[in-house]
Amino acid sequence: MGRSQVALRAGAGLLALVIGSAAAAQSNVPPPDAAEAPASAAEPTSGGEIVVTGSRIRRDPLSQDAPIVFVDQADIAKTGLNSVNDVLQRLPSSGGGLNSKFNNSGNLGNPPDGGGVGAGSAEVDLRYLGSRRVLVLVDGLRYVNGASASGVPGSTDLNSIPDSMIERIEVLQDGASSIYGSDAIAGVVNIITKKKQKGLQAVAQLGGYDQGDGFTQNYQISWGNGGDGPTQFVVGGNFVKQGGVKSRDRDISAFPSPYATSCAEGGCSGTALFGQFRPFGVLAPADDPLTEDVNENQPILALRDVVLGRPVYNPANPFDPASDYKQFDFNTDSFNFAPYNFIQTPLKRYGLFANVRQELGENINFSAKALWNKRQSKNQAAPLPLLVGQAAGNHNLLDTIEIDADNPYNPFLVDLDDTNYVMFRRRVIELGPRRYDQTVKTVYGVATLDGNFNAAGHEWYWDVNASYGRNKAKQVMHGNINANNLRIALGDPADCALVEGCVPFNLFGGPGTITQDMLDFVSFVQRDSSEQKSLDFTANISGALFELPGGPLGVAAGLEYREQKGRFDPDPVVAAGFSSDIPAQPTKGKYNVKEAYAEINAPLLADRPGAELLELTGAVRYSDYSTSGSTTTFKAGANWKPIPDLRLRVNWAEGFRAPSIGELFGTFSRFDSAFDDPCSTNSALDRSVANGDLDVIANCTLQGGIGATTRPDDQLSVITGGNEDLKPETSKSWVIGGVYSPSYIPRLSLEVNWYNIKIQDAIQAFPAQLTVTNCVYNNDASACDRITRSGASGDITGIDSVLENLSGIETKGFDANLVYRTDETGFGRFGFTWNNTFLTNYDVIVPTADGDQVVSREGTEVGSPSQAFPKWKSIGVLDWDMKNFGASLTGRYIKSVRETNADNKIKSMFYTDLQLRWQSPDFADNFGFALGVNNLFDVKAPACFGCDVNGFDPTTYDVPGRYLYARATVKM
Repeated sequence: MGRSQVALRAGAGLLALVIGSAAAAQSNVPPPDAAEAPASAAEPTSGGEIVVTGSRIRRDPLSQDAPIVFVDQADIAKTGLNSVNDVLQRLPSSGGGLNSKFNNSGNLGNPPDGGGVGAGSAEVDLRYLGSRRVLVLVDGLRYVNGASASGVPGSTDLNSIPDSMIERIEVLQDGASSIYGSDAIAGVVNIITKKKQKGLQAVAQLGGYDQGDGFTQNYQISWGNGGDGPTQFVVGGNFVKQGGVKSRDRDISAFPSPYATSCAEGGCSGTALFGQFRPFGVLAPADDPLTEDVNENQPILALRDVVLGRPVYNPANPFDPASDYKQFDFNTDSFNFAPYNFIQTPLKRYGLFANVRQELGENINFSAKALWNKRQSKNQAAPLPLLVGQAAGNHNLLDTIEIDADNPYNPFLVDLDDTNYVMFRRRVIELGPRRYDQTVKTVYGVATLDGNFNAAGHEWYWDVNASYGRNKAKQVMHGNINANNLRIALGDPADCALVEGCVPFNLFGGPGTITQDMLDFVSFVQRDSSEQKSLDFTANISGALFELPGGPLGVAAGLEYREQKGRFDPDPVVAAGFSSDIPAQPTKGKYNVKEAYAEINAPLLADRPGAELLELTGAVRYSDYSTSGSTTTFKAGANWKPIPDLRLRVNWAEGFRAPSIGELFGTFSRFDSAFDDPCSTNSALDRSVANGDLDVIANCTLQGGIGATTRPDDQLSVITGGNEDLKPETSKSWVIGGVYSPSYIPRLSLEVNWYNIKIQDAIQAFPAQLTVTNCVYNNDASACDRITRSGASGDITGIDSVLENLSGIETKGFDANLVYRTDETGFGRFGFTWNNTFLTNYDVIVPTADGDQVVSREGTEVGSPSQAFPKWKSIGVLDWDMKNFGASLTGRYIKSVRETNADNKIKSMFYTDLQLRWQSPDFADNFGFALGVNNLFDVKAPACFGCDVNGFDPTTYDVPGRYLYARATVKM
């Protein structure tokens, strides 16, 4: 591409952003009411100094020494989105995280971070470092972690916080472990709740996709007494109901391969309706005269048609026209599982909250906060893929099941065991789709005493807080099979007859041949549960010691004691190892931590030539974990205004993250990941057996991989689990930047920040694809030791990806933000916000037998688990308000990425959103109405061939289709 073409495209992109469409307008300037709703329990001073996220010391909210993004209720309303998590995931610095586009539950299993699937949860990820490295606060205090009913996550479920209680959100894009403790490596999300409100506010929003699905209702109500007098309160609630979008109703996800129209284009499952059988050795009775002539390397077999009795099998010639078997053909015999999935999962959320404050005296106050939230969500997968045999990779009883010769449906007339068959695969269509229903209940409460006093001529503020949180989840799964009962039903019919309800099971017939009596014996309803609890006590004091040339020396200090408990209890059938879906064992753990911190803000100079302001900041925190030992973290920074229009700042911070309960105590489980085996005859890699690479053939022969037939989109078993030997991960980060607000252009602000985050001893699993390629290409002993292959077929049956402290992660980039607001004109007031994040470097450093290996992620799509790392993400918002009318136009840009495991470039995306607003003049501005559309031009979702499900990355891109909505607001 020539330079002129590059310039034209860059100019077109900039123009599109300037006249863009509707999402969250993040701002580096606090909203006007920030002083009315401070980020901590204590009230603002009369001079307007407050506690802003990132520091416990009171200051002017415009005097920020760290990059903070503010998103208030007005910003959220302009998006038309129904979850605050979806709003935050649009921030350019967000790396995604779980959201309602994730249909995963038991169908993929537990991801290798030890956190559980969390179906129906909503999480936020900053800097692509994972949601467990983002600390979520509510009014400056820690919030309870989520419970997923599939593990014990180390992250917060934002779907557990009632939207109606949120006043604004402050996102600190800087390390803050020395201020807040563990988990604040990538940043902090501080949710500021409503503490003062006069009268009633009610909002109703209805929306859906123009394809006629995904219909969503969002109702919010809150009421306050105005915040005057000794007693102040705000109470409220909300109800959100989100309709599902089925994968079959979008072109991209109707088949496993994106935008495909048949299984011939790849991606469909070999676990098919008519079955896929891979025998080997002799498959004939011992006294059969044809035994000597049987081919001992049988091809993969498939039934020709529906069989009501025992299929006919000719051991001498399986493909005889008189036989019911034929060669399995992936193009015609594989199964399209995609239509059973959701591309947007349905859910309901109910929430109630109360904020109460009582003045107990002139200088002391009591406040309490409470919330209750219930979430009911669903997800769904195709009917159970039942795999039995030594190459099945279930890692449970199914891998060793033997089928008796006397089973009335066994066409081979011999006992089937590990000497004569590799694997039988059969889609149990008779059970219907696997259905998962989650119910998650959250309670959270805080009690606070706060006050102030005067000492040494300065005002001091103190607060003491106690908080309790509990998140409890239950999940019910329909469509699973008890492997122990299946073993009995496939065994000797005489033994089956002795067990109540047992009838012989027909594994070999086509769809419809598994009867209800068979299902009644082998199937079961799976019931899992999990719970997390937190108890937190904190005490803080802040004030000023004495005057410096630039102002008072500000200090803050505090103590904290916290207890965290978590458990996961899978169904007893699953815990016994008898599940035919994802295996799991009970998990239980707890820890406590004792902490102390101190912080200082030293304004050295002010109002002098070359130093309108020069201040130094510092913080230190000591933490002692019952599970992970003790650590001390430091932070230092400088804030300098050489001229009134320019603020420069630099921050250096140490960080740490203690292993979570799931990471420490998480038990054996499985994640079914799509990766490409170079030893397979169906590999798509350039260096592979399929492409005749002699070195690969030699290595695969040595490693027992010759004969493997898995495809790049097959889901193979990755074995996951916690590790009690984990130690805390540590980090060092730099953030250098500044804000320019020229006095000659009022209301214009330009902010640029460069960041560099290095994590040592990062807690994560060794990437599965890297394990395979390192083993096959390099004969790396450490990688090969993680891989298990079937001795009969050469297929990979498992990869060990238990959590460990890997070498580290390093990421670099910069943010560039522009905000401009005009004064009132004859055509109204205009505002423009443009926010950008540029990812210049993202390296994962992993150990190998020959030393550390660096894997660069910037500009790539990993695929499984889905995660894109675009080098540029941007959002531009153009606002217009005139008397009773307003409009917002937002553009969202995501730069192209390339899949690491497929020859596919995921194209750059540009979404356009539009909102029109009207405020009634007839009711003293108490009634408002808005109409909006997201993805105005119906931009097609970009195809991802290696992503887990639905053909696109749900962490990065929208549900395909235009989303239309209408909202009404009433204030009384």
